[in-house]
Amino acid sequence: MLEKNIHNILGCDKDYQNSKIVIFGAPFDGTTSYRPGARFASAAIRNESYSIETYSPYQDKDLEDIAVFDAGDLELPLGNPAKVLVQIENFAQNILNDEKIPLMIGGEHLVSLGAVKAAVKKYKDLHIIHFDAHSDLRDEYLGENLSHATVMRRCWDLVGDNRIFQFGIRSGSREEISWGKKHVHTCFFNFSQLDYVVDNLKDKPIYFTIDLDVLDSSVFPGTGTPEAGGVTFCELLDAIKKVSKLNIVAMDITELAPPLDATGASTALACKLLREILLYIYK
Repeated sequence: MLEKNIHNILGCDKDYQNSKIVIFGAPFDGTTSYRPGARFASAAIRNESYSIETYSPYQDKDLEDIAVFDAGDLELPLGNPAKVLVQIENFAQNILNDEKIPLMIGGEHLVSLGAVKAAVKKYKDLHIIHFDAHSDLRDEYLGENLSHATVMRRCWDLVGDNRIFQFGIRSGSREEISWGKKHVHTCFFNFSQLDYVVDNLKDKPIYFTIDLDVLDSSVFPGTGTPEAGGVTFCELLDAIKKVSKLNIVAMDITELAPPLDATGASTALACKLLREILLYIYK
Protein backbone atom coordinates (compact mmCIF):
# COMPACT_ATOMS: atom_id res chain seq x y z
CA MET A 1 0.00 0.00 0.00
CA LEU A 2 1.38 3.39 -0.97
CA GLU A 3 1.82 6.16 1.55
CA LYS A 4 -0.13 9.39 1.17
CA ASN A 5 1.69 12.11 -0.74
CA ILE A 6 1.90 15.35 1.25
CA HIS A 7 1.67 17.71 -1.73
CA ASN A 8 -1.23 16.59 -3.90
CA ILE A 9 -2.86 17.66 -7.10
CA LEU A 10 -5.98 19.60 -6.19
CA GLY A 11 -8.75 17.26 -5.05
CA CYS A 12 -6.57 14.15 -5.34
CA ASP A 13 -5.88 13.62 -1.65
CA LYS A 14 -7.90 10.50 -0.86
CA ASP A 15 -6.20 7.44 0.65
CA TYR A 16 -4.75 4.77 -1.60
CA GLN A 17 -6.87 1.86 -0.43
CA ASN A 18 -10.19 3.52 -1.28
CA SER A 19 -9.10 5.25 -4.49
CA LYS A 20 -10.02 3.93 -7.91
CA ILE A 21 -7.52 6.11 -9.79
CA VAL A 22 -3.86 6.56 -8.85
CA ILE A 23 -1.91 9.48 -10.34
CA PHE A 24 1.87 9.46 -10.53
CA GLY A 25 4.44 11.59 -12.29
CA ALA A 26 7.17 10.33 -14.63
CA PRO A 27 9.52 13.34 -14.91
CA PHE A 28 11.73 12.25 -17.79
CA ASP A 29 12.64 13.94 -21.08
CA GLY A 30 15.97 12.29 -21.85
CA THR A 31 15.20 11.49 -25.50
CA THR A 32 13.46 14.75 -26.40
CA SER A 33 14.51 15.61 -29.94
CA TYR A 34 13.72 19.34 -30.06
CA ARG A 35 13.01 21.37 -26.92
CA PRO A 36 13.36 19.78 -23.45
CA GLY A 37 11.32 20.68 -20.39
CA ALA A 38 8.66 17.97 -20.11
CA ARG A 39 10.35 16.57 -17.02
CA PHE A 40 8.91 19.51 -15.08
CA ALA A 41 5.29 18.87 -16.08
CA SER A 42 4.02 16.76 -13.19
CA ALA A 43 5.47 19.08 -10.54
CA ALA A 44 4.07 22.13 -12.34
CA ILE A 45 0.62 20.57 -12.63
CA ARG A 46 0.70 19.68 -8.96
CA ASN A 47 1.64 23.24 -8.01
CA GLU A 48 -0.61 25.10 -10.42
CA SER A 49 -3.67 22.89 -9.96
CA TYR A 50 -4.61 25.17 -7.06
CA SER A 51 -5.44 27.89 -9.59
CA ILE A 52 -8.55 26.00 -10.73
CA GLU A 53 -11.67 24.72 -8.97
CA THR A 54 -12.40 21.12 -8.02
CA TYR A 55 -15.86 21.61 -9.53
CA SER A 56 -16.45 21.09 -13.25
CA PRO A 57 -19.25 23.15 -14.83
CA TYR A 58 -18.81 21.00 -17.95
CA GLN A 59 -19.97 17.89 -16.10
CA ASP A 60 -21.59 19.21 -12.92
CA LYS A 61 -19.23 17.00 -10.95
CA ASP A 62 -16.60 17.70 -8.32
CA LEU A 63 -13.21 16.13 -7.56
CA GLU A 64 -14.13 16.25 -3.88
CA ASP A 65 -16.78 13.60 -4.53
CA ILE A 66 -14.49 10.96 -6.07
CA ALA A 67 -11.56 8.97 -4.71
CA VAL A 68 -8.24 9.75 -6.42
CA PHE A 69 -4.80 9.16 -4.89
CA ASP A 70 -1.75 11.23 -5.90
CA ALA A 71 1.37 9.10 -5.44
CA GLY A 72 3.77 11.91 -6.32
CA ASP A 73 6.67 11.67 -8.77
CA LEU A 74 8.90 8.71 -9.47
CA GLU A 75 12.62 9.29 -8.94
CA LEU A 76 13.97 8.36 -12.35
CA PRO A 77 17.62 7.97 -13.41
CA LEU A 78 19.07 10.43 -15.88
CA GLY A 79 20.47 9.16 -19.17
CA ASN A 80 19.08 5.63 -18.97
CA PRO A 81 15.75 5.30 -20.84
CA ALA A 82 15.64 1.51 -20.51
CA LYS A 83 15.92 1.68 -16.73
CA VAL A 84 13.36 4.49 -16.61
CA LEU A 85 10.88 2.30 -18.46
CA VAL A 86 11.45 -0.62 -16.08
CA GLN A 87 10.74 1.59 -13.06
CA ILE A 88 7.56 2.94 -14.65
CA GLU A 89 6.44 -0.55 -15.61
CA ASN A 90 6.95 -1.89 -12.10
CA PHE A 91 5.15 1.03 -10.49
CA ALA A 92 2.20 0.84 -12.86
CA GLN A 93 2.06 -2.94 -12.42
CA ASN A 94 1.60 -2.58 -8.67
CA ILE A 95 -1.31 -0.21 -9.21
CA LEU A 96 -2.93 -2.50 -11.77
CA ASN A 97 -2.49 -5.51 -9.49
CA ASP A 98 -4.50 -3.62 -6.87
CA GLU A 99 -7.34 -3.28 -9.42
CA LYS A 100 -6.85 0.48 -9.80
CA ILE A 101 -6.35 2.70 -12.83
CA PRO A 102 -2.85 4.21 -13.12
CA LEU A 103 -2.87 7.71 -14.61
CA MET A 104 0.67 8.79 -15.40
CA ILE A 105 1.75 12.38 -16.03
CA GLY A 106 4.84 12.66 -18.22
CA GLY A 107 7.39 13.54 -19.12
CA GLU A 108 8.09 12.98 -22.77
CA HIS A 109 5.97 10.46 -24.64
CA LEU A 110 8.46 7.59 -24.33
CA VAL A 111 7.32 7.10 -20.72
CA SER A 112 4.05 5.66 -22.07
CA LEU A 113 5.90 2.51 -23.12
CA GLY A 114 6.63 1.51 -19.53
CA ALA A 115 2.99 1.78 -18.50
CA VAL A 116 1.79 0.00 -21.65
CA LYS A 117 4.14 -2.89 -20.85
CA ALA A 118 2.51 -3.20 -17.44
CA ALA A 119 -1.02 -3.00 -18.86
CA VAL A 120 -0.45 -5.58 -21.60
CA LYS A 121 0.76 -8.10 -19.01
CA LYS A 122 -2.58 -7.86 -17.23
CA TYR A 123 -4.78 -7.36 -20.28
CA LYS A 124 -3.68 -9.56 -23.17
CA ASP A 125 -6.29 -8.03 -25.49
CA LEU A 126 -5.13 -4.47 -24.79
CA HIS A 127 -5.97 -1.81 -27.38
CA ILE A 128 -4.40 1.67 -27.46
CA ILE A 129 -6.11 4.97 -28.25
CA HIS A 130 -3.51 7.60 -29.05
CA PHE A 131 -4.10 11.37 -29.37
CA ASP A 132 -1.07 13.18 -30.81
CA ALA A 133 0.26 15.53 -33.46
CA HIS A 134 3.00 13.01 -34.30
CA SER A 135 2.62 9.39 -35.34
CA ASP A 136 5.68 8.27 -33.27
CA LEU A 137 5.99 5.15 -35.46
CA ARG A 138 9.67 5.33 -36.44
CA ASP A 139 11.59 2.14 -35.82
CA GLU A 140 14.57 4.22 -34.72
CA TYR A 141 15.46 7.88 -34.44
CA LEU A 142 19.08 9.00 -34.70
CA GLY A 143 20.14 5.41 -34.14
CA GLU A 144 18.02 4.91 -30.98
CA ASN A 145 15.02 2.60 -30.85
CA LEU A 146 13.85 4.00 -27.48
CA SER A 147 12.73 7.55 -28.17
CA HIS A 148 9.65 9.71 -27.94
CA ALA A 149 9.67 9.44 -31.77
CA THR A 150 9.48 5.62 -31.64
CA VAL A 151 7.15 5.05 -28.71
CA MET A 152 4.11 3.91 -30.69
CA ARG A 153 6.27 1.56 -32.78
CA ARG A 154 7.53 -0.04 -29.58
CA CYS A 155 3.94 -0.28 -28.34
CA TRP A 156 3.04 -1.98 -31.60
CA ASP A 157 5.79 -4.52 -30.86
CA LEU A 158 3.71 -5.43 -27.79
CA VAL A 159 0.14 -5.41 -29.14
CA GLY A 160 0.53 -6.03 -32.89
CA ASP A 161 -1.61 -5.02 -35.86
CA ASN A 162 -4.97 -3.27 -35.61
CA ARG A 163 -4.67 -2.58 -31.88
CA ILE A 164 -3.47 1.06 -32.04
CA PHE A 165 -5.86 3.87 -33.00
CA GLN A 166 -4.31 7.29 -33.60
CA PHE A 167 -6.09 10.65 -33.84
CA GLY A 168 -5.01 14.19 -34.63
CA ILE A 169 -1.85 13.07 -36.43
CA ARG A 170 -0.38 15.75 -38.68
CA SER A 171 3.36 15.06 -38.66
CA GLY A 172 5.66 12.15 -39.44
CA SER A 173 8.20 10.92 -41.95
CA ARG A 174 7.02 9.44 -45.26
CA GLU A 175 8.31 6.04 -44.19
CA GLU A 176 6.56 5.90 -40.82
CA ILE A 177 3.25 7.19 -42.20
CA SER A 178 3.42 4.57 -44.97
CA TRP A 179 4.23 1.84 -42.45
CA GLY A 180 1.41 3.02 -40.19
CA LYS A 181 -1.20 2.69 -42.93
CA LYS A 182 -0.52 -1.05 -42.96
CA HIS A 183 -0.40 -1.70 -39.23
CA VAL A 184 -2.38 0.87 -37.22
CA HIS A 185 -5.56 2.90 -37.66
CA THR A 186 -4.78 6.59 -38.17
CA CYS A 187 -7.26 9.46 -38.32
CA PHE A 188 -5.30 12.43 -39.62
CA PHE A 189 -5.77 16.00 -38.38
CA ASN A 190 -8.87 15.53 -36.19
CA PHE A 191 -11.25 13.13 -34.41
CA SER A 192 -13.67 12.56 -37.28
CA GLN A 193 -13.45 8.76 -37.05
CA LEU A 194 -13.59 8.53 -33.26
CA ASP A 195 -17.27 7.57 -32.99
CA TYR A 196 -16.70 4.59 -35.28
CA VAL A 197 -13.68 3.42 -33.29
CA VAL A 198 -15.41 3.81 -29.93
CA ASP A 199 -18.38 1.79 -31.16
CA ASN A 200 -16.04 -1.04 -32.17
CA LEU A 201 -13.98 -1.11 -28.96
CA LYS A 202 -16.74 -1.27 -26.37
CA ASP A 203 -15.69 -4.65 -24.98
CA LYS A 204 -11.92 -4.09 -25.11
CA PRO A 205 -9.48 -3.00 -22.39
CA ILE A 206 -8.10 0.40 -23.43
CA TYR A 207 -4.82 2.15 -22.76
CA PHE A 208 -5.49 5.84 -23.44
CA THR A 209 -2.47 8.06 -24.16
CA ILE A 210 -2.71 11.81 -24.77
CA ASP A 211 0.23 13.74 -26.10
CA LEU A 212 -0.88 17.29 -25.44
CA ASP A 213 0.68 18.58 -28.65
CA VAL A 214 -2.45 17.21 -30.34
CA LEU A 215 -3.71 20.68 -29.42
CA ASP A 216 -3.01 23.52 -31.80
CA SER A 217 0.16 25.39 -30.88
CA SER A 218 -1.83 28.63 -30.58
CA VAL A 219 -3.77 26.99 -27.75
CA PHE A 220 -0.90 25.03 -26.25
CA PRO A 221 2.56 26.49 -26.96
CA GLY A 222 4.20 24.90 -23.92
CA THR A 223 5.34 21.68 -25.53
CA GLY A 224 8.61 20.37 -26.91
CA THR A 225 7.55 19.88 -30.54
CA PRO A 226 4.61 22.19 -31.34
CA GLU A 227 2.69 21.60 -34.55
CA ALA A 228 0.29 24.05 -36.19
CA GLY A 229 -3.09 22.79 -37.38
CA GLY A 230 -4.16 21.05 -34.19
CA VAL A 231 -7.46 20.72 -32.37
CA THR A 232 -9.05 23.13 -29.91
CA PHE A 233 -9.46 22.57 -26.18
CA CYS A 234 -13.20 21.95 -26.56
CA GLU A 235 -12.65 19.50 -29.41
CA LEU A 236 -10.18 17.57 -27.29
CA LEU A 237 -12.54 17.62 -24.31
CA ASP A 238 -15.38 16.25 -26.42
CA ALA A 239 -13.13 13.48 -27.76
CA ILE A 240 -12.05 12.52 -24.23
CA LYS A 241 -15.69 12.34 -23.20
CA LYS A 242 -16.34 9.81 -25.98
CA VAL A 243 -13.31 7.67 -25.12
CA SER A 244 -14.27 7.70 -21.42
CA LYS A 245 -17.26 5.50 -22.27
CA LEU A 246 -14.83 2.66 -22.93
CA ASN A 247 -13.08 0.36 -20.47
CA ILE A 248 -10.00 2.49 -19.76
CA VAL A 249 -7.61 0.38 -17.69
CA ALA A 250 -4.64 2.78 -17.74
CA MET A 251 -3.78 6.13 -19.27
CA ASP A 252 -1.30 8.97 -19.44
CA ILE A 253 -0.88 12.63 -20.34
CA THR A 254 2.47 13.65 -21.79
CA GLU A 255 4.59 16.40 -23.35
CA LEU A 256 3.63 19.47 -21.34
CA ALA A 257 6.86 21.48 -21.04
CA PRO A 258 6.10 24.31 -18.59
CA PRO A 259 9.33 26.33 -19.14
CA LEU A 260 8.39 26.79 -22.81
CA ASP A 261 5.30 28.87 -22.00
CA ALA A 262 6.24 31.71 -19.70
CA THR A 263 2.60 32.80 -19.43
CA GLY A 264 1.68 29.59 -17.60
CA ALA A 265 -1.38 29.18 -19.81
CA SER A 266 -0.31 25.75 -21.09
CA THR A 267 0.07 24.42 -17.55
CA ALA A 268 -3.29 25.89 -16.55
CA LEU A 269 -4.87 24.16 -19.55
CA ALA A 270 -3.28 20.84 -18.54
CA CYS A 271 -4.62 21.21 -15.00
CA LYS A 272 -8.14 21.84 -16.22
CA LEU A 273 -7.94 18.97 -18.69
CA LEU A 274 -6.73 16.61 -15.97
CA ARG A 275 -9.70 17.55 -13.80
CA GLU A 276 -12.10 16.79 -16.63
CA ILE A 277 -10.35 13.50 -17.44
CA LEU A 278 -10.57 12.29 -13.84
CA LEU A 279 -14.26 13.12 -13.64
CA TYR A 280 -14.97 11.47 -17.00
CA ILE A 281 -13.14 8.19 -16.42
CA TYR A 282 -14.08 7.69 -12.77
CA LYS A 283 -16.60 4.88 -12.65
